[in-house]
Amino acid sequence: MNEVIIRFANPVVFVKDIETSKKFYEELIGLKIVQDANVFILFQDHFSIHQAREVVSTIFGADKEGTLQFQGRNNLLLYFESDDLEGMFSKLKDHVELIHPIQEQAWGQRVFRFYDPDGHLVEIGEPQVYQF
Repeated sequence: MNEVIIRFANPVVFVKDIETSKKFYEELIGLKIVQDANVFILFQDHFSIHQAREVVSTIFGADKEGTLQFQGRNNLLLYFESDDLEGMFSKLKDHVELIHPIQEQAWGQRVFRFYDPDGHLVEIGEPQVYQF
């Protein structure tokens, strides 16, 4: 029997307005677009956004009652790292709803958190060294 191999490709975040979110992640956060398919945007480093209404229709065949819910439910955190944490904070602080400014966490990393245009939690922190 052949071993079946699976690998994680990327998260897909559902957004209300693809153009608003595209502009936010490309221009404010600074992510590079790898693929732009109008209702689906794939950024470098395997992060993607998808127009919510379109993807719900694709998955479920229709917008069944309760299927298309509002985005940003405080149950998902999008985590990014930056070598210039203070610079990123200065760039973003006047354009986002801050949850908190740069703070040192219990594990020693400095981060700040805010909401994206759909209300998803976003965290930007100093690079971490991971031991796998």
